[in-house]
Amino acid sequence: MRHRPTTGHLWSAARIHQPAAGSVAWRGRLLMLVAAGVLWPPATAGLRAQTPAPPNLIVIYADDLGYGDLGCFGHPTLATPQLDRMAAEGLKLTQFYSAAPVCTPSRAALLTGRLPLRSGMCSNTRRVLFPDSKGGLPDSEITLAEVLKEHGYATACIGKWHLGHLPQFLPTRHGFDSYFGVPYSNDMDRVADAPKGRAAFQEPRSEYWNVPLMRNEQIIERPADQTTLTRRYTDEALRFIREHRDRRFFLYLAHSMPHVPLFRSPPFADRSVRGLYGDVVEEVDASTGQVLELLRQLQLDRQTLVVFCSDNGPWLIFNEQGGSAGLLRDGKGSTWEGGVREPTIFWWPGQIEPGRTSAELGSTMDLFATMHKLCGAELPADRVLDSYDLTPVLLGQGASHRKTVFYYRGYQLMAVRHGPWKAHFQTQASYGQPAPMRHDPPILYHLERDPGEQWDVAAQQPDVLATIRQLVAEHQARLQPAESQLEK
Repeated sequence: MRHRPTTGHLWSAARIHQPAAGSVAWRGRLLMLVAAGVLWPPATAGLRAQTPAPPNLIVIYADDLGYGDLGCFGHPTLATPQLDRMAAEGLKLTQFYSAAPVCTPSRAALLTGRLPLRSGMCSNTRRVLFPDSKGGLPDSEITLAEVLKEHGYATACIGKWHLGHLPQFLPTRHGFDSYFGVPYSNDMDRVADAPKGRAAFQEPRSEYWNVPLMRNEQIIERPADQTTLTRRYTDEALRFIREHRDRRFFLYLAHSMPHVPLFRSPPFADRSVRGLYGDVVEEVDASTGQVLELLRQLQLDRQTLVVFCSDNGPWLIFNEQGGSAGLLRDGKGSTWEGGVREPTIFWWPGQIEPGRTSAELGSTMDLFATMHKLCGAELPADRVLDSYDLTPVLLGQGASHRKTVFYYRGYQLMAVRHGPWKAHFQTQASYGQPAPMRHDPPILYHLERDPGEQWDVAAQQPDVLATIRQLVAEHQARLQPAESQLEK
């Protein structure tokens, strides 16, 4: 792996001040507390008071899942018992963001801890990588998989990649020991004789799309049988966990669903009252349950941090075959909240206190710094990072270090959130609006009082807008966008 300068100054450690353990006063107080039972808190509290050992790490990433598509996030009819249980046993984050409202840039940001325009993994025209794209995630980028591999982790990428399909861009060139999945979205490579327009999505067949299924760097099936993808991804994930039960591992399980075209395996057909979309999400839910149950069976649950999230909001233009952003505005492709705020769960028995819900700010980019912290790695000092350590939030030890979110659509800064306030400098609907609408002065929403972004309060908050404008000026002064990989 490339040599990277490192720094340790980004971490802060809490200091606990107490009387010396050997003092008479302290011993007397200790005996009184033991007698009273005060020093016998729940097991999770005792564990969280210490620095945990480096855990196994699993990221389960859905595709186009909406903020309102899980039972534990408020869906009234879509049954997600496994994810609901995961939330009940873990931490649910209600203000957690993807770095972009579409696939390629959001995935690049998760793995690098950087805004996509810093790596060139975005565009104002193409939006995502396509089968004819010549670009991909640059070799100069440092991925989470590379860091963890260097620190003794076995690494596997299973599922959708979408960061470059040419050999030099595949997961095996970016720190993953193995790869099994499709290199881009499952609606690409549509064959010439497939039904035109949206007709192909009404009753989809795998043969309508010539999407390749790969193992490492070889195509093993084309077109991929998409009715089996979720099941096969799950089987691969379970096999990887079993094979690496005796060493630390990092698993990136990136589902192709519920991105259209929608496919599910026969046991899930016509199972959900939500229809085809519900069938698909309920299979992803069951997959997550299988992963968590295997960790319990292997007694790895208390040694493993599992994160569930989505790459962007729901693809609303597909009507019933798209998801729901709940009370949030708009969906995939937009920088309204529905396009980028994601349903997110962290699970780590024995370390994360069960049943918590947090409104602390977080981003998929923050997994980079958080997992560095947990595995004892130093953050790279030779580049700008957009990642914050979330361990205080996860372990119940403090607030999030993230106070600001920059919302980009391609290379265009659309909005900025600071604290509860979100200022839109430009707005553009998810699909169908040809150009962004510029706002001067910006429109402003208080997201904790108005998460649906309905009531503009800019006129009443000039000081808030002045603060956000200053943050933008400071951010842009240090910004060095890279050449777009998507336009190659």
